Amino acid sequence: MKPSQVKPISYLKSHAAEIVRDITESGEPMLITQNGEAKVVVQDAQSYEDMQQTVALLKILAMGQNDIETGNFTPTDEVFAELERMDREEGIE
Repeated sequence: MKPSQVKPISYLKSHAAEIVRDITESGEPMLITQNGEAKVVVQDAQSYEDMQQTVALLKILAMGQNDIETGNFTPTDEVFAELERMDREEGIE
């Protein structure tokens, strides 16, 4: 994080509207400190939603990797054979 994006909590209190405008325009988060320690990160809603979607996708990938490692999956040839069987039963060519 850029040093310009690190501000004390007193700055947040006195410049809230400006901070919201700057963060919304730049998409860059701001780190708020209290007594010299990092306390919170302020970011625009779209960036937060994007980050949440990324985290969700990473969790899905991790779950899939875990399934592969534990053998909890169906090989593709079996899946395609089952789909072909279902198509034949329904009369789909």
